[in-house]
Amino acid sequence: MPHTTDIGARLLYRDALVLVIDKPAGLPVHPGPRGGETLTDHLDALRFGLPRRPEAAHRLDRDTSGCLALGRHAKALARLGKLFSGNQAGKTYWAIVSGGPTEEGGSIDMPLGRRSSDPRSWWMKADPEGDPALTHWRVLGRAEGRTWLELKPVTGRTHQLRVHCAESGWPILGDPIYGGAPRGSALHLHARALSLPLYPKREPIVVQAPAPVHMEAALSACGGTA
Repeated sequence: MPHTTDIGARLLYRDALVLVIDKPAGLPVHPGPRGGETLTDHLDALRFGLPRRPEAAHRLDRDTSGCLALGRHAKALARLGKLFSGNQAGKTYWAIVSGGPTEEGGSIDMPLGRRSSDPRSWWMKADPEGDPALTHWRVLGRAEGRTWLELKPVTGRTHQLRVHCAESGWPILGDPIYGGAPRGSALHLHARALSLPLYPKREPIVVQAPAPVHMEAALSACGGTA
């Protein structure tokens, strides 16, 4: 596994229904057509006495680090699935972008569609006929030629934040698909926090993941800390 051989060391939150882990960048959540190591290979270590391993309740791109919620059994997965599909789960990302907006905050309302009809392709594009996609953003810091953004996607489209930033003129640092970075670059996109209103009579579960090592220098330059 990238950066660690102990998935248990990346556990951020645990209760009877849900686990939240800090997924390392470079590790796919689900198996792909090319095979190779995935998060699923490590989930047996997170059973904590239950008969089955937990399963991911939503997606994070392979190269995105940070908060990932896992349902501990089928009923938990169903409840979490409703939160994410109904856009009730609060998701907060940190990104370092090239250039940056002139304003200090705003929203990007830009429908997205697939670039290709090939079902194996996940690459997306801005498409007026595509699925609605909405992202709120605000500036957290600036450095020469770069900006540290907080991104809050309301919808959960594939590659939504990457396309929204690139189409706005400030691609995410290290993005080889939408930002022109060399292949193998470290994507500066991190799932910083999750807010899960899982229990009706309790406050939402709020979990934060520390910034990954590969983003620390850029964050520091923009006035941030891990």
